[in-house]
Amino acid sequence: MAPRANWKGFLRLSLVTCPVALYPATSDTEKVSFNQINRKTGHRIKYLKVDAETGDEVTSEDIVKGYKVDTDTYIEVSKDELDEIALDSTHTIEIDEFVPKTDIDNRYLIRPYYLVPDGKVGHDAYAVIRETIRSMNKVAIGRVVLTNREHIIALEPLESGLMGTLLRYPYEVRSETEYFDDIQDVKLTKDMLDLAKHIVEKKSGAFAPELFEDHYETALIDLINKKRSGAPIAAKSAPKTGGNVINLMDALKKSIANEKDAAPAARNEARNDAKLAKGKKPKKRVEGQREMLLPIAGKGKEAAAARQTPKETPKKADKPVRAPARAKKAG
Repeated sequence: MAPRANWKGFLRLSLVTCPVALYPATSDTEKVSFNQINRKTGHRIKYLKVDAETGDEVTSEDIVKGYKVDTDTYIEVSKDELDEIALDSTHTIEIDEFVPKTDIDNRYLIRPYYLVPDGKVGHDAYAVIRETIRSMNKVAIGRVVLTNREHIIALEPLESGLMGTLLRYPYEVRSETEYFDDIQDVKLTKDMLDLAKHIVEKKSGAFAPELFEDHYETALIDLINKKRSGAPIAAKSAPKTGGNVINLMDALKKSIANEKDAAPAARNEARNDAKLAKGKKPKKRVEGQREMLLPIAGKGKEAAAARQTPKETPKKADKPVRAPARAKKAG
């Protein structure tokens, strides 16, 4: 099922306008999530909205927004009053200016979205705006209203479409001075910097997010698989430490020695594979939480094996294996 648009409206550059839809570019739905349950009954916990003073449950139609003035005083604001102050950008992303991408401080970035034409009309206007931004090698700055709040959005070409990144307002970004003022000004020797640079060069490579692994997510899946199948849960061994190296120079030298011992061939090979994979057409993304194959001992092993393609077969026996998207979720 195609994802639902977070927002629909118009993209406008002066008198050039086209209907567009805004879709989230990232998702947390594939991560393992938990429900809270009653340990005694195994039933899911349900939360009710109650009056803090009387304890009585409050229905949705009786709930309004309130701004806290002091402990017991709130200023009520209705939905109609909020709609009255809504700005024109509620239904239109108006491009106000163009800026160099390098001028945008990373601290102002919130989250990315995909902005696409909505429907069969307006593709020519969309292309004009996209290619104008691309030819100028700049980022278009506009405004959009999401969940009753106006946001600044930065638009830039991404392949055949546009990517929009929500930006924070200045009052949302903390100044670094209150955190960095107490950092000591130390002098480093050339030898120390040379050793550190050598370590960086050994670890340098192309950015390959395909190689990133969420180790905690993997551990969660492994834990659920074991509990579902009744396998014993081994106690976690104590983490290995490299010993206390007090002298900074000794620490740098020891780091280089460790880098020499660790063969970088496997890492480089993986990066090369990732580069080759970039040229291939990506698989269609499956919406929803990533599913897990949770075989119960003595049941369905043959069927589970038959569902796995060679690409889905895990390289290691102890690595959790995910089921097809239509399988039931754990729990």
